Amino acid sequence: MINNLSKRIIPCLDIDKGRVVKGKSFVNLIDAGDPKELSKFYNEEGADELVFLDITASHEKRKAIIDVVEKVSSEVFIPLTVGGGIRNLDNISELLLAGADKVSINTTAIEDPEFIKKSSDQFGSQCIVVAIDAKKNKETWNVYTYGGRNDTGIDAIEWAKKANEYGAGEILLTSMDMDGNKEGYDLDLLNAISNEVDIPVIASGGAGTNQHILDAFLIGKSDAVLAASIFHFGELKINEVKKFLNSNGVSVRL
Repeated sequence: MINNLSKRIIPCLDIDKGRVVKGKSFVNLIDAGDPKELSKFYNEEGADELVFLDITASHEKRKAIIDVVEKVSSEVFIPLTVGGGIRNLDNISELLLAGADKVSINTTAIEDPEFIKKSSDQFGSQCIVVAIDAKKNKETWNVYTYGGRNDTGIDAIEWAKKANEYGAGEILLTSMDMDGNKEGYDLDLLNAISNEVDIPVIASGGAGTNQHILDAFLIGKSDAVLAASIFHFGELKINEVKKFLNSNGVSVRL
């Protein structure tokens, strides 16, 4: 199918207490709208998928994100990935039953790599996205957990290869250095990991212009791009981004 080869544009909705929020480098959060209304808007705008991240990721907020997933999935018919605070197989099952198509795991995968294999075996690798938050460390990049607060000291490229081997279906790769600055994706990081894995890599952190997104595909060799504030606040429109990509030889679903 041609869609398997098409590059994907994926808005990211950070959810806190049932609302979409957006900040810079995980701080100075401002309200960006209602998740259900934004999701419907993106569905109509031509988004290929949506990602929801429960940024509080605490136990008492888990019900709130479940409620959001149920409301959105009943009205939006593009794939929905949900992440934040996933600790066990029951968490995954609950989210999939609520209407998520995929889940994104980060901290738990690092602390127990076998969890990737267990979840992939139980739910199918197509449901399991391993999120990697990476920050430059001299000549390479380190993986961070707990929402960017904990430096694991683990090499991001080696971890991506391991996640691939353990059964991840995709990698959601966020450059903490570029996140929120709208100066472009970390193309070196993207390229390094895309060359080492045989599963799709989603670029995250740094989108500011059409050219940045094009570069993520052509130079970074990513399979999809994730963006938040540029879409939430109308700086770029998804259908216009797709027309730009198409005119530059990138296959997208128009």
